[in-house]
Amino acid sequence: MAIKNKALEAYGEVKVASGVGSSDNVQLIQMLLDGLIENLSAAEGQVQRVLTLKAGEEHREEIANKNRTLTRAANIVMGLQTALDHDKGGELAKNLNELYAYVSRKIFLVNAQNDLEALKEVKGLMENIRSAWKQVPSLVPGAKSKTGEAKQATSFAA
Repeated sequence: MAIKNKALEAYGEVKVASGVGSSDNVQLIQMLLDGLIENLSAAEGQVQRVLTLKAGEEHREEIANKNRTLTRAANIVMGLQTALDHDKGGELAKNLNELYAYVSRKIFLVNAQNDLEALKEVKGLMENIRSAWKQVPSLVPGAKSKTGEAKQATSFAA
Protein backbone atom coordinates (compact mmCIF):
# COMPACT_ATOMS: atom_id res chain seq x y z
CA MET A 1 0.00 0.00 0.00
CA ALA A 2 2.90 2.37 0.69
CA ILE A 3 4.04 2.17 -2.92
CA LYS A 4 0.59 3.21 -4.13
CA ASN A 5 0.55 6.23 -1.81
CA LYS A 6 4.04 7.35 -2.86
CA ALA A 7 3.31 6.79 -6.52
CA LEU A 8 -0.06 8.53 -6.33
CA GLU A 9 1.51 11.56 -4.67
CA ALA A 10 4.05 11.87 -7.48
CA TYR A 11 1.47 11.14 -10.14
CA GLY A 12 -0.94 13.77 -8.81
CA GLU A 13 1.01 16.45 -10.63
CA VAL A 14 0.69 14.74 -14.00
CA LYS A 15 -3.09 15.31 -14.08
CA VAL A 16 -4.23 12.00 -15.53
CA ALA A 17 -7.44 11.00 -13.86
CA SER A 18 -8.33 7.69 -15.48
CA GLY A 19 -7.95 4.65 -13.31
CA VAL A 20 -5.33 5.83 -10.84
CA GLY A 21 -7.29 4.79 -7.76
CA SER A 22 -7.71 1.18 -8.83
CA SER A 23 -4.42 0.66 -10.63
CA ASP A 24 -2.00 -1.98 -9.51
CA ASN A 25 1.66 -1.25 -8.79
CA VAL A 26 2.87 -2.05 -12.30
CA GLN A 27 0.25 0.21 -13.86
CA LEU A 28 1.14 3.03 -11.49
CA ILE A 29 4.81 2.80 -12.36
CA GLN A 30 3.94 2.71 -16.08
CA MET A 31 1.71 5.76 -15.66
CA LEU A 32 4.43 7.61 -13.74
CA LEU A 33 6.93 6.86 -16.48
CA ASP A 34 4.44 7.96 -19.15
CA GLY A 35 3.94 11.23 -17.26
CA LEU A 36 7.67 11.67 -16.88
CA ILE A 37 8.28 11.18 -20.61
CA GLU A 38 5.43 13.58 -21.38
CA ASN A 39 6.99 16.25 -19.15
CA LEU A 40 10.48 15.68 -20.55
CA SER A 41 9.10 16.04 -24.09
CA ALA A 42 7.34 19.27 -23.16
CA ALA A 43 10.51 20.54 -21.48
CA GLU A 44 12.49 19.78 -24.63
CA GLY A 45 10.34 22.18 -26.63
CA GLN A 46 10.42 24.74 -23.84
CA VAL A 47 14.22 24.65 -23.58
CA GLN A 48 14.48 25.09 -27.35
CA ARG A 49 12.19 28.12 -27.15
CA VAL A 50 14.14 29.60 -24.20
CA LEU A 51 17.34 29.27 -26.20
CA THR A 52 15.87 31.01 -29.26
CA LEU A 53 13.74 33.76 -27.72
CA LYS A 54 15.19 37.17 -27.04
CA ALA A 55 14.97 38.67 -23.55
CA GLY A 56 11.52 39.96 -22.75
CA GLU A 57 8.15 38.94 -21.36
CA GLU A 58 7.71 35.94 -23.66
CA HIS A 59 11.20 34.69 -22.77
CA ARG A 60 10.46 35.00 -19.02
CA GLU A 61 7.16 33.17 -19.44
CA GLU A 62 8.86 30.33 -21.29
CA ILE A 63 11.51 30.07 -18.56
CA ALA A 64 8.71 29.83 -15.98
CA ASN A 65 6.95 27.15 -18.04
CA LYS A 66 10.20 25.19 -18.36
CA ASN A 67 10.78 25.44 -14.60
CA ARG A 68 7.28 24.12 -13.82
CA THR A 69 7.58 21.28 -16.30
CA LEU A 70 11.01 20.19 -15.08
CA THR A 71 9.85 20.46 -11.46
CA ARG A 72 6.96 18.09 -12.28
CA ALA A 73 9.43 15.74 -13.97
CA ALA A 74 11.77 15.86 -10.97
CA ASN A 75 8.85 15.17 -8.61
CA ILE A 76 7.88 12.12 -10.65
CA VAL A 77 11.46 10.84 -10.54
CA MET A 78 11.47 11.38 -6.78
CA GLY A 79 8.20 9.46 -6.52
CA LEU A 80 9.66 6.59 -8.53
CA GLN A 81 12.78 6.61 -6.39
CA THR A 82 10.98 6.64 -3.04
CA ALA A 83 8.60 3.90 -4.21
CA LEU A 84 11.45 1.43 -4.71
CA ASP A 85 11.26 -1.62 -2.47
CA HIS A 86 14.89 -2.26 -1.60
CA ASP A 87 14.06 -5.40 0.40
CA LYS A 88 12.25 -7.15 -2.43
CA GLY A 89 14.03 -5.44 -5.31
CA GLY A 90 17.60 -6.21 -4.29
CA GLU A 91 20.19 -5.30 -6.92
CA LEU A 92 17.54 -4.09 -9.39
CA ALA A 93 16.12 -1.62 -6.86
CA LYS A 94 19.66 -0.44 -6.04
CA ASN A 95 20.44 0.13 -9.72
CA LEU A 96 17.14 1.94 -10.32
CA ASN A 97 17.80 4.11 -7.26
CA GLU A 98 21.18 5.13 -8.69
CA LEU A 99 19.66 5.77 -12.10
CA TYR A 100 16.89 7.93 -10.62
CA ALA A 101 19.46 9.91 -8.59
CA TYR A 102 21.45 10.48 -11.79
CA VAL A 103 18.32 11.55 -13.67
CA SER A 104 17.41 13.97 -10.87
CA ARG A 105 20.84 15.59 -11.07
CA LYS A 106 20.56 15.86 -14.85
CA ILE A 107 17.11 17.45 -14.64
CA PHE A 108 18.55 20.05 -12.26
CA LEU A 109 21.37 20.69 -14.76
CA VAL A 110 18.90 21.00 -17.63
CA ASN A 111 16.87 23.53 -15.68
CA ALA A 112 19.88 25.57 -14.56
CA GLN A 113 21.79 25.56 -17.85
CA ASN A 114 19.16 24.86 -20.52
CA ASP A 115 21.25 21.83 -21.48
CA LEU A 116 19.29 20.29 -24.34
CA GLU A 117 21.73 17.39 -24.79
CA ALA A 118 21.40 16.40 -21.11
CA LEU A 119 17.63 16.53 -21.50
CA LYS A 120 17.73 14.28 -24.56
CA GLU A 121 19.98 11.84 -22.67
CA VAL A 122 17.59 11.69 -19.70
CA LYS A 123 14.58 11.31 -21.95
CA GLY A 124 16.25 8.44 -23.80
CA LEU A 125 17.14 6.69 -20.54
CA MET A 126 13.60 7.03 -19.22
CA GLU A 127 12.12 5.83 -22.52
CA ASN A 128 14.24 2.69 -22.15
CA ILE A 129 13.03 2.19 -18.57
CA ARG A 130 9.43 2.77 -19.65
CA SER A 131 9.85 0.24 -22.42
CA ALA A 132 11.19 -2.30 -19.93
CA TRP A 133 8.27 -1.69 -17.57
CA LYS A 134 5.82 -2.33 -20.41
CA GLN A 135 7.24 -5.86 -20.54
CA VAL A 136 6.67 -6.49 -16.82
CA PRO A 137 3.05 -7.69 -17.09
CA SER A 138 4.11 -10.49 -19.40
CA LEU A 139 6.94 -11.49 -17.06
CA VAL A 140 5.20 -11.35 -13.67
CA PRO A 141 2.43 -13.86 -12.99
CA GLY A 142 -0.74 -12.02 -12.05
CA ALA A 143 0.47 -8.61 -13.20
CA LYS A 144 -2.02 -6.47 -15.06
CA SER A 145 -1.05 -4.43 -18.10
CA LYS A 146 -2.73 -1.18 -19.07
CA THR A 147 -5.11 -3.19 -21.22
CA GLY A 148 -6.16 -5.22 -18.16
CA GLU A 149 -5.05 -8.72 -19.14
CA ALA A 150 -4.54 -10.25 -15.68
CA LYS A 151 -5.62 -9.63 -12.11
CA GLN A 152 -2.96 -8.14 -9.83
CA ALA A 153 0.70 -7.22 -9.68
CA THR A 154 3.58 -8.00 -7.44
CA SER A 155 6.12 -5.35 -6.64
CA PHE A 156 9.59 -6.71 -7.10
CA ALA A 157 11.48 -3.52 -7.78
CA ALA A 158 8.95 -0.83 -7.11
